[in-house]
Amino acid sequence: MSTLEELSTAIASIAERAGTSAVRVGAGWRNGSGVVVASGAVLTNAHNVRSEEVTVTFTDGRQQTGKLAGVDVDGDLAVINVDTGTTPALDWSGTSAQLGSLVFAVTLNGGGSVRVTHGFISSVARAFRGPRGRRISGSIEHTAPLAPGSSGSALLDADGKLLALNTNRLGGGFYLALPADESLRSRVAALQRGESAERPRLGIGIAPSWVARRMRRAVGLPDRDGVLVREVESDSPAERAGIAEGDLLIGAAGREIREPDDVYDALGSVGGNTMALKIVRGAEERTVEVSFSGGEAAQGGDAPEGGPVH
Repeated sequence: MSTLEELSTAIASIAERAGTSAVRVGAGWRNGSGVVVASGAVLTNAHNVRSEEVTVTFTDGRQQTGKLAGVDVDGDLAVINVDTGTTPALDWSGTSAQLGSLVFAVTLNGGGSVRVTHGFISSVARAFRGPRGRRISGSIEHTAPLAPGSSGSALLDADGKLLALNTNRLGGGFYLALPADESLRSRVAALQRGESAERPRLGIGIAPSWVARRMRRAVGLPDRDGVLVREVESDSPAERAGIAEGDLLIGAAGREIREPDDVYDALGSVGGNTMALKIVRGAEERTVEVSFSGGEAAQGGDAPEGGPVH
């Protein structure tokens, strides 16, 4: 049997074994994809979910209204509780992504048929920004073509098991997927239990250091490393702490702040309900204490690299 015939056989086999686990998430032109990972549970990207109730479409044409079980917006993950009927759950892969490995992407297209494409892992340990700007590290870059609306679909290994969750389009024929490693499985299990990810939130929009330096020079202020506060949400922890638009954020939780990612890292390290921030207002350096209400995530930062596969 030729290599082409072997590939054709593999695609047909994967479509038959794994295709029924693929679903559509949402209704209308702004829908996405998902995959059945357990009886009554569909895994998808957080950016595909826009309300507590979600329409889920299965390969047999059945549509069910599911409810959001748990969401991790900054990690771009969501689990939907829905009647999956006899639809089988996709098995998790027991292998880690390897450069050059053959992979298959499985989606349910808008017409209700299963689409299987193939490609190779072109890079590992990539990073991109989630829906609210937080850096997501450790993703898989691959070349299996994905049509619009494929975010949240399954990336499979050669055995037809879930290797990663397709999430972002890089352009040029490259795509990013969240690896289905032990960390992701643990997070998915927590979301299934209704434990949405909660991270402290400042409620500010920030601009990178080069913008801060340029603006300080424009008004005759000396260069300082840090990120510029470009907006402050009303009644946010930042506003209550007295942070204002135009402040330069130079430290948080005992860490130096040089780039937006440093802010996210500092917020991720918060162990209590307060955090000390060092800011520069004009030429004056001061320290303020921020009190968090909890259950929120940081905003702001650089524009994401690429974008969701919509």
